[in-house]
Amino acid sequence: MIWNGIEVEVRNRPAADPGFIPLGLYMDAFLKGASRPVSIAVERENGNISVFDTFLHEEESYSAANLAYLERIVKFLLWSRGGWRISICGDERAAKYIAALYGASGERAFDRRTMESIYEKSFEVRFLPLEETPRGAERTASAGGFLDGCRIGIDVGGSSRKVCALLNGRLVYSATEPWQPLDHADPDYHIAELTASLKRAAQALPRVDAIGISTAGIYVSNRTRIASLFRTVPQKAFEEKITDIYPRVCAAIGEKIPFAIANDGDAAALAGSLSHKARNVVGISMGTSEAGGYVDGAGRITGRLNEFAFLPLDLRMTARDAWSGDFGCGVAYLSSEAVLRLAKAAGIPERADGMAAQDRVREIQRLVQSGDPAAIAVFDTIGCYLAHAIYTYQKFYDTEHVAVMGGISAGPGGAVLLRRCRRVLAGEYPGLNLELILPEEEKRAAGQCFAAATLVKL
Repeated sequence: MIWNGIEVEVRNRPAADPGFIPLGLYMDAFLKGASRPVSIAVERENGNISVFDTFLHEEESYSAANLAYLERIVKFLLWSRGGWRISICGDERAAKYIAALYGASGERAFDRRTMESIYEKSFEVRFLPLEETPRGAERTASAGGFLDGCRIGIDVGGSSRKVCALLNGRLVYSATEPWQPLDHADPDYHIAELTASLKRAAQALPRVDAIGISTAGIYVSNRTRIASLFRTVPQKAFEEKITDIYPRVCAAIGEKIPFAIANDGDAAALAGSLSHKARNVVGISMGTSEAGGYVDGAGRITGRLNEFAFLPLDLRMTARDAWSGDFGCGVAYLSSEAVLRLAKAAGIPERADGMAAQDRVREIQRLVQSGDPAAIAVFDTIGCYLAHAIYTYQKFYDTEHVAVMGGISAGPGGAVLLRRCRRVLAGEYPGLNLELILPEEEKRAAGQCFAAATLVKL
């Protein structure tokens, strides 16, 4: 298949979506014959700078391909690293193109606004000569793994909250509590629900020494900056009560109890790191949305944004993310949203009774169990997506292990998904030297909760 004049060979194609063009394989094809060095530097809070070196083609006939390639790389870096300033080093034309895309009314205006909200700085794209490329500098933080004392962990997802209590590392309470946060615009509903979860866990302990939170969204200094869970809350109410929602609910358990917040993807990576004593772990959690995270070679969390839902995986303009308006991003391929999208494409009859999305996903899981070929094709397709995504991710993260978690990686559909993923990794990428970490099924569906409980050092 050909995209922007570059021919991409994809030997393993998703059964229900054969036109899929993986970014990782496209990068391989594009870089053949590309010789002009270009660097991209992305700066986030406290002077943290990530630098990615790549190449463009010299020939003018490749100008459109160069810009399209660089745009997807910038998008990937922005949402994996996070930042308020992008420096395009070595190509002024490309810098101007990216600056226009990320202008206030450009195609990537959503990305610009989001980064400005997160980092509270004006977003900037600038050109620098290659020799002036900023030096990479990234601070890391302890990745948790502390088991002593009486701890509560909670993983806050889009369809359920998973909460647990640990007594010196021993699990003494665990519960999964369904909820529908997007159906509630009142912040007091969210505060009450989360507080009730923590109080139920606290009843299983003689005291509470620490609380760890794994949650979708972006948090800076324990403040909620962006969170899809609360996107129906009006902006004024968000600022008044959601910005500090986790300090607020933790204080309801005890004013002086230390707490920590981790992106749910980082919690997935941490869970894989803890269960296998592994380093250089990419964590992928496939639930209501897609979350991802990373534990580096020193066993530490990097502080990168790691918003995998927005990372481009497919180069076609077919699957659109309703929130950002962009196409081909992870949320539409490695989540419950992908299950629903593919079920419709595979001809599985839709329900007319207004069934909740997660109930619909569970229904499709049951169809897999009964041997329904269309339902099996849905999860087989997602397994193929996952393998190609893993290859793409390892181009941006030093990777030795990939931890896979989340509700759609469990159950009968999860078994199909993981089997297909392994086959594609072996067949399409035989030289890829990494280990797939799969916690026990119960932990695979709720592993971030346990990992969250270990975040705070007493």
